[in-house]
Amino acid sequence: MFCAVPLLAQMGRRFPSERKVITDPKTGVELVFLTSKSGTGDSKIYQTHNQWTSDGRWVVFRSDRVPGEAMAVNEETGDIVQVTEGGYTGMLCVARKSMNLYHMRSVTDSDGKRTGMTVVEVDLGRLLADVEAGTLKKKQAYERVCGVIPADMCSEGDMALDGSEEFVYFRLDKEYARTMPIAEPIAPDFGPRHMGAGPGGIGKMDLATGKAEPVVAVHFKVGHIQGNPWHPGEVIFCWETGGKAPQRTWMCNADGTGLKPIYRETAHDWVTHEAVISADELVIAIIGHRPIKASPDASAGGGKASIEGLESFAMSDDWGPSGTKEYATGIAVVNMRTRELTLEGQVPGDNFWHVAGSQDGRWVAGDDFARELWLIDRHTGERILLTAGHKTTARDHVHPTFKPDGTEIEIQSAMLSDDGRSMNICIVRLPKKLIEKIKE
Repeated sequence: MFCAVPLLAQMGRRFPSERKVITDPKTGVELVFLTSKSGTGDSKIYQTHNQWTSDGRWVVFRSDRVPGEAMAVNEETGDIVQVTEGGYTGMLCVARKSMNLYHMRSVTDSDGKRTGMTVVEVDLGRLLADVEAGTLKKKQAYERVCGVIPADMCSEGDMALDGSEEFVYFRLDKEYARTMPIAEPIAPDFGPRHMGAGPGGIGKMDLATGKAEPVVAVHFKVGHIQGNPWHPGEVIFCWETGGKAPQRTWMCNADGTGLKPIYRETAHDWVTHEAVISADELVIAIIGHRPIKASPDASAGGGKASIEGLESFAMSDDWGPSGTKEYATGIAVVNMRTRELTLEGQVPGDNFWHVAGSQDGRWVAGDDFARELWLIDRHTGERILLTAGHKTTARDHVHPTFKPDGTEIEIQSAMLSDDGRSMNICIVRLPKKLIEKIKE
């Protein structure tokens, strides 16, 4: 067992286990709640990123237990440990090859003006071992400053780790991107949320030298940057409008070459929540939440199941003709080399919203607007409800992510919360009969 740490806000502080194992009342699937208290501000790392440490024992997550700091929870014991100190901003990047965590921290001068973004490396292997041994040291023993990105180059904390784990990608400041060559005319805002206008771009930092430099500038607002873990030097990102984009999914190389769309969508496709799931594959959701109109002047109806949990902007006609089931919708997998798209399936009477896939090519999974979690067998097409009852009143969506071995899915859930809004970290374990399929 871990030894208690007396310092209240120190990296390495331990919190008591909250681990609870329950059976989903509707499906019978085992749910392991790694956190279970209400009001602790727990949320998982975004679904585009790795969640587990490379040894498979710890899940890193965001929490308000110590405001502004990140936590790791041991999947078997439930021990919770603070893994940052001094705050972080934006995305948490958990390495797959090493036991390192990377994050950004805003740098300000004496007047409170931001002067840059520091990229920080945390040695989780050493930190967690010292906590277990009762030999915790000050944060300097575990934290390394990789470098500082100048304020004019980066103004947001979105970050992704390259597959080589030798550098990170970050979002370029809009005005910085404006100084770079851009092939297409600058795009205006798109849709009712008045988002998506360009320019935007991506930069990178060498984690060994701290050198920061631009990669590419584009004509639109960049969102959700991902490095391909299996193809070093390949970065995937999206055109972020807060809804339907004219062309959602994009990729390029770390030297800025090879810029291209991934799935070349039509005006009828509402593509969202893309995630790299294997060396060559990107999983996406093509949603059909808006009603099909009988005629151009028909009113926008729609059943309760179609719009439950959706903000009103998602139903707006200002997105164009997209987002109806008049055209193909559901979870789809795109081959990034051949551009071939395979539609894996759609949830009955509802819509897939956030999607994930196992790297072995066997499974895709997705949550729907009712916060249910579904699994689809890519070999047989079988559609399986894994868990339900995660409360549409929750502060955020379920956001599933597969464990690298494909046996578990991490979600965030308000199932146990007293207020129906605060969420906990939950592991959904695939039933043994499904795990056996992997061996077939």
